[in-house]
Amino acid sequence: MVLTLLTIANIAGGLLLGLATLDKWDGERNFFNKIAAALAPFQTGIGGALVILSLMRLFGNGGLLFNIISLVGGFLLLTHVIGKAPAFKDTLYKISDKLMPFKAIIGITLIVIGLITLF
Repeated sequence: MVLTLLTIANIAGGLLLGLATLDKWDGERNFFNKIAAALAPFQTGIGGALVILSLMRLFGNGGLLFNIISLVGGFLLLTHVIGKAPAFKDTLYKISDKLMPFKAIIGITLIVIGLITLF
């Protein structure tokens, strides 16, 4: 059950994070923009699911690399929410700024991980 939810969250989070690259591949059809527009209101929920489920699998019996990438993807999706906490604000912005150049790469990787675990 956890793996199925994590797979769905990986694919959805990957679509949100990798939108810039997917939009270039899509061309004029705007297929991925439409999907991202439908998923955007759930960004916080998807990010939270990625963080919680990947931690559950990380401390359970899941693969280390897949879960670390899912955790980083969830953190990137939750940056706007976590940044509101005054105690963590400066540290989280520093980490987020270092990870932002890799946002599209992490997003595409999340999609690949989701598809691998799906099949």
